[in-house]
Parts: sequence; structure tokens; C-alpha cells
Amino acid sequence: MPLPALRPLAALAAVLALAVAAPARAQSLLQLYDAAQGYDAAFQSARANAQAAQARADQARAGLLPQVGLQAGAQHIWLNNNLAGNTTNRSYNQLNASVVGSQPLFRPANRIGWDQGKRAAEAALVQLSGTGQDLVVRLSQAYFDVLAAQDSLSVVRALKAAVAEQLEAAKRNFEVGNATVTDSREAQARFDLATAQEIAAENDLRVKQLALDQLVGLVGTRPQPLAQPIVLPQPSPADVNTWVDWAIDQHPAVQQARMALDIARMETAKAKTGHLPTVDLQVSVGQTRYPEGNPAIAAAPTAQYRSTNAGIGVALNWPLFAGFAVENRVRETLSLEDKARADLDNAQRTVAQATRAAFFGVQSGLGQVAALEAAERSSLTALEANQLGYQVGVRINIDVLNAQSQLYQTRRDLARARYDVLVGLLRLKQASGMLVPADLLPINHMLASDAAPATPAAASQVKVPPAATSAPAAGNARAARPSRRDRR
Repeated sequence: MPLPALRPLAALAAVLALAVAAPARAQSLLQLYDAAQGYDAAFQSARANAQAAQARADQARAGLLPQVGLQAGAQHIWLNNNLAGNTTNRSYNQLNASVVGSQPLFRPANRIGWDQGKRAAEAALVQLSGTGQDLVVRLSQAYFDVLAAQDSLSVVRALKAAVAEQLEAAKRNFEVGNATVTDSREAQARFDLATAQEIAAENDLRVKQLALDQLVGLVGTRPQPLAQPIVLPQPSPADVNTWVDWAIDQHPAVQQARMALDIARMETAKAKTGHLPTVDLQVSVGQTRYPEGNPAIAAAPTAQYRSTNAGIGVALNWPLFAGFAVENRVRETLSLEDKARADLDNAQRTVAQATRAAFFGVQSGLGQVAALEAAERSSLTALEANQLGYQVGVRINIDVLNAQSQLYQTRRDLARARYDVLVGLLRLKQASGMLVPADLLPINHMLASDAAPATPAAASQVKVPPAATSAPAAGNARAARPSRRDRR
């Protein structure tokens, strides 16, 4: 299986140039994915591993192709002959060179090794696909984590501003004697708490921003927020068993385990070939030269001599007994085959469970979004009622503060729930093995255009009424009249 074409570096360079030329422009999800694909170390490692696996497969194929080698040598020989008391000393040079070639005719182990190499290369490509799916999920999670942190900070600041207005109203009412000092102290406590929450939210946003920058290899990334109002997509199909069937069939982990089982079976078959013969076709062409003559030729021992020879033949090698090494190797591979089969069963069960959990997580998230949307409307109505009750004297300041906190917390939870649903849909497709980068396109269309910034997801379309500033009505005399303890 050929390796996929590598993404040109020009795409990454264009993204980097865009980020440098216009640092204030927000990036979409697809833009940051392109940058992460060319920067993420895990994805680059999986890509290099796939290339190495393909190279190993090509190496295994070499065992079926001809082998040709050149052999050459030079020797200086000293000859001492003693015949019937006559001693002859002679030295001469010998030069030889030969070309030797062989072609495997019957080597079943080499063919099985090539099949294993091809299967291993396919498994590496599947692993690369799984790493790409994981990159999509990790990027989306980091992207929406930043947006959620921005929404949390916006909510906290809005709550702080509302509490500040309520604090000023409580102080004015206390100064004119229409409220107790408890109202001011309660509002001050809520204001201090909101200030602390603002500091924590700012730090959380900073950490989430750094995590996204590290993932994509850019500095100062600005994710585009979701456009409002938003309609969240539903998982299709709505049957969890269909998703589980897809996961068991095509999840990268299951495919890798299935390929590992195939490789283990091939290893067993290769081990059983240990008792089979091997047949090779061998061809050789060589030449031997004696520049000072060949002393073995009595007629002309000092004349230059050259000898050329060529040969072709078939070599048979048949191992008869190897000390039970082949039998023990077969036993080992059979056990490894059982292990690979068990690993496949475990992978199928794991992805099935993960797919069910992801599916029901999306269903639960959609239900939470609907419930929080209703809770937001109810909280807004409750806040308006408490502020009206505070104006007419049937509610006290703490009631208004509690209603404000509940409303803004609901808005923060609603924004977080929407992001979790979008990421959960991607995790569901990842669990079923169907996630591809194109799945980011529908989510990318939900983002607000940078030319017209959208209202943060945590902000409501309905404005919160301003804090009540009028004095409580005279009918609520106990609430309006400061007690002696409060006056102190």
C-alpha cells in the first residue's frame, strides 16, 4: 500500500505567514488544524514510522530478487620446492576477480517474510490514520477549551459588574436609611468573591491558550467563537448498535490488532518452513591472472598467464536435523498467535465499550444543553422577579445576589455543555473509526466570521435588567428599617 502524499510545506508556511502578517485576526478550526498537522510531534512520528515500515517491506522483498556481488583479490605467493635435494625458491603475484550471482528459486520463508512486511506497512498506515484522528480530537478539545475559558471569564466579569451595581445600590439605600448594612456587606462579599473568580478565570484562560499555542506551533492564537444562535447537530444514525458495528469493523486499534494476528499466523507458517529445502540458481564468472607467470606450468613458468572460468548451477540446501529448534520455534509462534487473537478480542471489546460511552455521552450532552437553555430562561425570569421584589420590599438583597449568581453560572455551564457536545460528536466518530479531517468542516461553518465578531456563547440574547436602585416599599417595614445591631 503506497504512502499518502505528504502535505507540502507551503501550506504551513502560508498559515505561519498569515499569523505573522495579521496577528489580530482570529483563526478558524481548519486553519489551526493545518498548522497542527505540520507541527504536532506525535503525528510526525507516526508518519515517519509509516515510511520506515514501507522501507522494511521493501527490504523483505529483496529476499526474492537476484543477488549479484563482485569479488576481487590480490596475493603475493612465496614458493619453496625441494625435490631430491634440489631446492627451488620462487615468488609470484596472483590476481583474481569474479562476479557471482544467485536467484532464489524456492525459499518459502522469504516469500512469507515479504507478505509480513507488506502487512506491517499497512498496519503502520492504519496507526498513522489513528494518530490523525487523535490529532483532530486533541485540537478540537484545545480549541473549545480556550473558548470555554473566554466564556467563563466573560461571565465572571459580567457577574462582577452586576454585583458592583447591586453593591452601589445597597450602599445608597443604607445611606438614606432604607436598607440595612447587611445588604452592603453581603454585596461586598459577593463582589470580593467575583474578583477572586475573575483572577482564577484569567489564569485558566492563559493556561488553555498556551496549550493551544503549543499544539499548533503558533503564538497568540485567537480561536473564532461560535456564532449565535447555534443549533447543535444530532448523531446520525441514532442507533448505538450501528456505531458499535462500525467501531468493531474499522477502528484503527481493531484493524491493527487484526493485522497483528495475520502477521502472527504468517510467522507460524514461516517457522514451519524450517524443515523445507531451499533451492537457488547460482551463476559466476571469474578470471585469475599471474603477471609473472604460473609456476605450475613447467613449459613457461615465467610467462604471463590468465585463466577465465564461468559456471551456472543449482544449489540445494536441505536441513535434516536442527536440534529441535524448528519444533520449539513453531511452539513459540503458536503461543504468540494465541496472544494476538486475545489482543484482538480485547481491542474489539474496548472500542465497543468506548463507542457506547461516547454515544450516550453525546445524547446526555444534548439533553443537558436543552435543560440548561430552559434553566437560563428560568434563571433570567427569577432574577427579574427578585429585582422587582426587592424594589417593592418583598425580597432582600441576598435574594437578588443569589439570582444573579445562578443566572451567570447557568450561562457558563450552557456554553461549556455546547462545546462538550461538539467535541463529543468528534469523539464518537473517533471511537467508531470514522473520523476524518473533513468532519471539522461542519463545525467550522458554525464559527462566527472574523469580520463580524459574534456574541460569546455564554452571553444571552436577552439583557439582564439593571440592579434595583430604588428603596424598598414601606409595606416591608422590617426589611427597610435597620436593626440596632446593623446600625452599630
